[in-house]
Amino acid sequence: MIESMNNAQVKRIIKLKRNSRFRRQEKVFIAEGFKMAAEGLVHGLVQAMYVAESAGEEYFSKLSHTIGKENIEWVSDAVFRQLSDTAAPQGVLVVIRMPEYEREKILAGEGAALVCLEDIQDPGNLGTIMRTAEGAGMNGVVLSKGCVDLFNPKVVRSTMGSLYRMPYYITESMSTEVEFLRRQGFQIAAARLDAELDYTLADYRGRTGLLIGNEAKGLRLETAEKANVGVKIPMEGQLESLNAAVSAALLMYEVHRQRGHKK
Repeated sequence: MIESMNNAQVKRIIKLKRNSRFRRQEKVFIAEGFKMAAEGLVHGLVQAMYVAESAGEEYFSKLSHTIGKENIEWVSDAVFRQLSDTAAPQGVLVVIRMPEYEREKILAGEGAALVCLEDIQDPGNLGTIMRTAEGAGMNGVVLSKGCVDLFNPKVVRSTMGSLYRMPYYITESMSTEVEFLRRQGFQIAAARLDAELDYTLADYRGRTGLLIGNEAKGLRLETAEKANVGVKIPMEGQLESLNAAVSAALLMYEVHRQRGHKK
């Protein structure tokens, strides 16, 4: 059992929790809780598992048969609390290999639909968008390099497992990516406060990309202007804008509606 914060594995987990560059170098991230651990095992992505001493043998046995005991470490409750990123840890933490996807495969298909995120900063928003993208049947999520790290523990938790299943890729420049997507036959709709077209009136039945911008600043002007069309979400009262995840959800489910609930 690991009982010291000076343990090399403990130090590695803490670094993975805090340092996005280290996560990218190692090509792994951490996820907590029974659901995230179980789904990671189903997808064959778990590199190692850490179980708190108080988690209980019955609870632990539900997971252990799929990974092999040599890849499982028991951890004292005191140490586990330091490893955990949650207020009420469930007692299971896993190190997960980052899923990898090819852009060409994500974009394949006549009806491919993407949600393109430029500089989203809130972990909860990004996690919720990933989760909603799966529910709405999107083919992939495109992230600008200015977005919050997809493997930030708060983002991972917010995805509720969709991170294991929702294809994604990261682009250096969303403006350049929009140009590329248009050359591939995608119609790009940018969510803009100054747009005149109601979002339900745009046509999303062909190859589609939805552009969602930063929570505070929206889309960069150079990116928004390269879209085929700007769309707005009508708002009553004195609101200036909607939450980025809410806006993305409305647009993605309009794509879903127009396609007759088919991917």
